Amino acid sequence: MTAAREPVKLRVVMRTSQAWAVRDGLRLSSAVLVAACFVPLGGCSGGTATADVTDDGPAEVEPDARAEVEPDAPADVAAEVAEDTVEDAPAVEAAVEDAAAEDAEEEDGTGEVTISERCFGDIWDPGGSGPYYDAFEPVIGSHCLGTNHQDIRDVRRVVFLGDSVTSGTPPTLSGQYYRSVLADALTARFGLAPPSLLWKMVNVLDGTSLQPMSGDFGCCSKWGARTDDLMRDNSQVLDCLPDSERFRATLVIMTVGGNDIASIRQRIADGDPLDDIWTQTREFVGLVEETVHWLVDDPTRFPYGVYVIFANMFEFTDGTGDIGSCTAADLGGFGAPIADPVRAEALEDMVIWANEQYMRIAVETHTDMILMLEHFCGHGFHSDDPATRCYRGPGTERWFDLTCIHPNPTGHSVIADMFLAVVDE
Repeated sequence: MTAAREPVKLRVVMRTSQAWAVRDGLRLSSAVLVAACFVPLGGCSGGTATADVTDDGPAEVEPDARAEVEPDAPADVAAEVAEDTVEDAPAVEAAVEDAAAEDAEEEDGTGEVTISERCFGDIWDPGGSGPYYDAFEPVIGSHCLGTNHQDIRDVRRVVFLGDSVTSGTPPTLSGQYYRSVLADALTARFGLAPPSLLWKMVNVLDGTSLQPMSGDFGCCSKWGARTDDLMRDNSQVLDCLPDSERFRATLVIMTVGGNDIASIRQRIADGDPLDDIWTQTREFVGLVEETVHWLVDDPTRFPYGVYVIFANMFEFTDGTGDIGSCTAADLGGFGAPIADPVRAEALEDMVIWANEQYMRIAVETHTDMILMLEHFCGHGFHSDDPATRCYRGPGTERWFDLTCIHPNPTGHSVIADMFLAVVDE
């Protein structure tokens, strides 16, 4: 278990349509993020700018603010070349690409490979935008499926919280939901009393488990749930963790945040003020942080210990933003791609920042996060398109169902395996 660390303030170089430099993860589409899952992918045009990224989100980015760019940043190379002649645009692009590659090789001056490079080398792009987790110095498991901050042992009770990814949705059968598969595995691992068949089933009228408490398991997740449903506006946590159930070593598993991102995406499309949407973004991340702190900070609350594992947020377009790649997207009312590049970039920044903060929360609270976003990229509705950022090769299986935003049986199985890998290591 690693010691808590101070939040890290990152200096990043940005282009007006794409986060650059130290955001060296996956290139993700900023065209759309819907319902329970998404993340954006920006273009490459536009001027340079700088921004400070902190726990409160990036400062306002001013186009062409070249004077503030760090001396070793790729944008500085672009600025120097651009001053010579406009006709040298190709040289500018080449210089920026070369500098970005050099930065990726010498990340943080240590010469060590980044998490993205080590764990996702097949889809990693040093010039692409995406969550930059290395700033928070997480301990990533040898399996690369998630972090390894907890020594999880002697679990006597398991609780599932969050949204529809955890509740499970048709047409996937209830026994194939990740929580059902994981419950069976954890029953065997720790000798727990198994949940009933009703516990594994979902009430299609309200999206909750037909029997929330069964055996040594609880499930209080719900279709459409947002982070405020954990403790503020609703009471998933307290419903599944009443005082009488806190005297056993407890494992809490959750997927949450995708529906918050959906709301943010809609507000971006509706033209709401970006400052207000940034406030909402900080608030939903803050609610996750408050929930995790409530679970782990007070040792008297769970005298025999509590472990927490949560997931980051995935998307179904494989980083393309092509909503129409899923036939049901129009029927689901997902809306058209965001045409305004400034607002599309703002959405990208918000989603990247939120995922980064999830990692920060995991590090600072000594809890764990599975890397669902990164592992599902390439298994969406562009899985057979070699031109896409996350293409993993011919015959790659899709992990999303016909609803576009939920995992199919294979996807559920993968999520169960990811959580179990974090438990086991």
